[in-house]
Amino acid sequence: MVTTAAGAAAHPATVLLGAQAGAVALPVCDHYSGVEARMRKSLALQAEMAQEFGACVFDVTLDCEDGAPAGGEAEHAALVAELALSAVPGARVAARVHPVDHPAFEADVAAIVGRAGARLCHVMVPKVESVHDVARAAQALDAAGAPALPLHALIESPMAVHRAFDIAAHPRVQSLSFGLMDFVSAHGGAIPAGGMGVQGQFSHPLVLRAKLDIASACHASGKVPSHCVVTEFRDAQALRQAATRAARELGYMRMWSIHPDQIRPILQAFAPPPQDIEDAAKIIAAAAGADWAPISFGGQLHDRASYRYYWQTLERAHRTGQVLPSSVQPYFAAPPR
Repeated sequence: MVTTAAGAAAHPATVLLGAQAGAVALPVCDHYSGVEARMRKSLALQAEMAQEFGACVFDVTLDCEDGAPAGGEAEHAALVAELALSAVPGARVAARVHPVDHPAFEADVAAIVGRAGARLCHVMVPKVESVHDVARAAQALDAAGAPALPLHALIESPMAVHRAFDIAAHPRVQSLSFGLMDFVSAHGGAIPAGGMGVQGQFSHPLVLRAKLDIASACHASGKVPSHCVVTEFRDAQALRQAATRAARELGYMRMWSIHPDQIRPILQAFAPPPQDIEDAAKIIAAAAGADWAPISFGGQLHDRASYRYYWQTLERAHRTGQVLPSSVQPYFAAPPR
């Protein structure tokens, strides 16, 4: 059996995840809130669901931009820092600051990252137009004492979509998100309002092409593409259908939530089907027993190229709180060696 230098059995993540695999793994749901009561409820819900699933199954992003009240930016940034510091251990808490060219950007970073950077999982920067914007944001994080804190970039204009591959390739960037409503508005009426709806955002050619470009840019650099919001937040079926299409047709690995009722449907849509989880567990267990040499399963040949896919299926199942077969549970009990 393949072992590490210390003599322990090699972990699948160590054996299988190389240059061709995604270098970044994130929860499949990113939940946004910017009003104090909702931010506190979001953090409480995150803690409750972490207990329920045995893992932190969604990020909470505390919003200083569009989801926050206008005015009082300094006070709001101080509140975000306070909430991040008060989150339970193991919580994944992020902050969306103002765009890099906004007067409040540097103050946001100084107040939030300077005080609570060690408790943040990342910083979301909206209205990123170029790699220059990413570099400026990274410099601000460095100056605030967080040189290792990842950045997520929100792509919201046609030009930003055009530059998505360069933005995704920046080493500080973990994920690109698509800003649907700003993207539609940036076209000056060329895309009808229906392009922002749950149906139009999957049918209008310009919107659909932008989504595919962002997903492709992320996968080219091993980053995580994050799908936009569904504003019809009271329509659970519409949300579930949108999340399923984003995950299975457009290559997205994560999705925004703007209402607590959207979190579970997103988790369900991005989770692998039960039969896929069972098959993946059997293949990975058989591969480990064969020291990761080729095997035959169900009349098909498998080797490390396909093992990688099935291991990532199990990782996604774990991130979405699915119960894993006992044969692979030990792989998730401790970090890989």
